Amino acid sequence: MILLARHGETDDNRARRFQGRRDPTLNDTGREQARALATEARGEHVAALYASPLRRAWETAAIVGEALGLEPRPDERLVEIDVGHWTGRLHAEVADSEPDAFRAWVEADERFRFPGGESIGEQRARVCAAVADVRARDELPALLVCHGGTIRAALLATLGLEALNLRPSNGSLHRLPVPIAGSDWV
Repeated sequence: MILLARHGETDDNRARRFQGRRDPTLNDTGREQARALATEARGEHVAALYASPLRRAWETAAIVGEALGLEPRPDERLVEIDVGHWTGRLHAEVADSEPDAFRAWVEADERFRFPGGESIGEQRARVCAAVADVRARDELPALLVCHGGTIRAALLATLGLEALNLRPSNGSLHRLPVPIAGSDWV
């Protein structure tokens, strides 16, 4: 089994600001969420821990890893999607100025590309490759500490969907469903 966890809260999350590849640290609430995640993960008998190297995910993974007695392993493919020109902008600002693009992002249509950034389909391909490699290592259950967009990309591929309106909460834990025939990593 593969478990996916979203990093704890940052000040950008609290402000509803696009982070993408920005690299803020956790705030106090985020560190509390990471400790709660560690408690929840203890019951999962995790054998391997992977993380996005962005600070918010890495800090979360370090807190979880300490509780589980595991060292996080960095995987660049787990980083958040590159939101391009939206980096640092408030969600409300983008929704007002670019409503069609904002709606396409909310619906997570894999054809959507952030202006000056990455497409959801490109993110999905790299996330699928990371999950396939973790699964092939056969150190399961494995926990991947990552980002909301990364979790959404993995679920889109596993469920065989082209769009999915899902916003994982900070510090939340998700079970990746068993791969479906025809998905990118079966």
